[in-house]
Amino acid sequence: MENDNNLEAAMGLIVNGGNAKSMAFEAIKAAKKGDFDLADEKLKESDKALSEAHNAQTDMLTKEAQGEHTEVSLLMVHAQDHMMNAITFRDLAGEVVDLYKKLDNK
Repeated sequence: MENDNNLEAAMGLIVNGGNAKSMAFEAIKAAKKGDFDLADEKLKESDKALSEAHNAQTDMLTKEAQGEHTEVSLLMVHAQDHMMNAITFRDLAGEVVDLYKKLDNK
């Protein structure tokens, strides 16, 4: 069973990754409506959540490099997967928002 630190780290990745993905999706919805200020704000919020998730991940990697090994569990795999999907979705959302901006300018 995972210790409390591993559980806290995994939940940090899941929560922040989920928040980042949600904000990125809200950015797309705002851009679709032509509200580009809101879209940009939501992308920034998404970036902030990803930064927090990245900090949790970096802390785990630092501990691993120092010899404090993290138990690889289904929860930890899920947390890492959640974060990577959020990063990919955020990148794509930025492109979609840019596309809506270009379409609006025509």
